[in-house]
Amino acid sequence: MLSHSDQTPSRTGRPRSTAADAAILEATRASLVDLGWSKLTMGDVATRAGVAKTTLYRRWAGKNELVVDAVAVLFDELELPDRGSLAADVQGVVLQFAALLERPETRTALMAVVAESTRDDSLRLRIRSAIVDRQKRLVVLGRERAQARGELSYEDDAETAARNADLIFDVIAGAVVHRTLVSAEPVDAEWARSFTSLLLLGLAEAQT
Repeated sequence: MLSHSDQTPSRTGRPRSTAADAAILEATRASLVDLGWSKLTMGDVATRAGVAKTTLYRRWAGKNELVVDAVAVLFDELELPDRGSLAADVQGVVLQFAALLERPETRTALMAVVAESTRDDSLRLRIRSAIVDRQKRLVVLGRERAQARGELSYEDDAETAARNADLIFDVIAGAVVHRTLVSAEPVDAEWARSFTSLLLLGLAEAQT
């Protein structure tokens, strides 16, 4: 729990407390797991985090924005270690992603905000900017490595490169989310290898 001395006053010009932010986002995820979306309140999050409710409202307009940011920091944990080949890199990030989705706090929070975003355009845009656009960095990095190794060709222009990055991200994220959260099937090493083979086959066809 944080004491009031850990809070960041709103009008003094002092920097925001990273400790308070972390506690608030962790409390948000815990509240979602325990209470569900409909029962989660800003007051409950504030109590769990040990901060005043006004502290939350200085940072987030409401629970929609708060929950998206609570999910986004989890996705920021994803990394793309260099395993020496595009196939190995893809398999590695697929398994990381699936393991992240298996965590109750990730699964509950992600399903909640996606469901709510069907009725809230501003929430959908926040999900895109805070989660989707930020995680496309993994696709861009993986593609750059593969191009440097000679595994993929360079695109002719920036527009084509951006379009291809969007498509690759959608295919990977869509397949893993569906497999894990919709079909409730395991994403194990064998599935990751099969999926990666299919993906790379498609990329090879697209470049011919």
